[in-house]
Amino acid sequence: MVLMKHVMSSQQLSLLSYANTCMLMASSSVYRRQQFLIRSLGGGIDHSRNMQQDLRSVEVDAESVIRSITPALDPTRHKGQAGKIAVIGGCREYTGAPYFAAISALKIGADLSHVFCTKDAAPVIKSYSPELIVHPVLEESYSVREEDKKTISRKVLAEVDKWMERFDCLVIGPGLGRDPFLLDCVSEIMRHARQTNVPIVIDGDGLFLVTNNIDLVSGYGLAVLTPNVNEYKRLVEKVLSSEVNDVDATQQVLSLAKKIGGVTILKKEKSDLISDGDTVKSVSIYGSPRRCGGQGDILSGSVAVFLSWARQHIIAADPNSNLSCKNPAVLGCVAGSAMMRKAASLAFCHKKRSTVTGDIIECLGESLEDICPAT
Repeated sequence: MVLMKHVMSSQQLSLLSYANTCMLMASSSVYRRQQFLIRSLGGGIDHSRNMQQDLRSVEVDAESVIRSITPALDPTRHKGQAGKIAVIGGCREYTGAPYFAAISALKIGADLSHVFCTKDAAPVIKSYSPELIVHPVLEESYSVREEDKKTISRKVLAEVDKWMERFDCLVIGPGLGRDPFLLDCVSEIMRHARQTNVPIVIDGDGLFLVTNNIDLVSGYGLAVLTPNVNEYKRLVEKVLSSEVNDVDATQQVLSLAKKIGGVTILKKEKSDLISDGDTVKSVSIYGSPRRCGGQGDILSGSVAVFLSWARQHIIAADPNSNLSCKNPAVLGCVAGSAMMRKAASLAFCHKKRSTVTGDIIECLGESLEDICPAT
């Protein structure tokens, strides 16, 4: 008994001596340089940092989210209750993008889908589908005299504003172009959307506009930005004054969303990262290796619908809801990302290399039915 007690005391003394030595080493510049070298060579692990990322980055059960927020097809509901979406975009050069976003919203399950575009774009977009309500109200600089710009701008805003309170979500940017006068008008539309608490999903040239005027969305919790690689790079450089950090992508997208005041960012990449500045969600459902143009437009239209459904779901305070996240913008991004990926995968199975955006749109309904059957 005495011998065992003596041995244990020796062990305790050895541990205490080792701990003191470590503390002395940790305080030395030599030790710190050694640890920096180890981390640089990939031999060290920053446990506190990894724990922070593990706590804040979560692979979401996206299909469960879709099932929770998708409203049932109830015969007592009337036209418009399943969503009224408006796309602000479409100019002489770009007519496909606003069509893709607007028709995707309908294919997901919205009841009504509007497009506010320039007069040149309207006949073309109308010819794509009679399902869309097309408003030829936007103007570009080439068609407006300098002395008439203020008057025309007020008319454009008034025309959009009279519809604003009817919409459940705006999609701003698909096919918008970068005409200065047009962008000024859209800036005013965004300000009015904020005043009436209408959610906005911003993509394409809308992100160009926002990157150069962050105040348009700063602090607005119902704003969603959906940047691709290049758009994200410009946002990071503008807002964080740094380069894109792919090693610590989770923390960076969190910091970016927080810096813009709690907007939700859907960073499009191999695994989509979604953050509102408080948490980071990941959607890694396999999509398609085919990268045809227009998929971002499908995504923006899909996110708009799911965001409006999530908002209705949260407002209704369904007691049977199992959703831990209560931010409709985040939920909309999770559902929209998963739906886009699932539809792209299905379209690719059918068409392989010849897959185009229209093929993916046609798979949206089947993809949603597979997750959330109408019956």
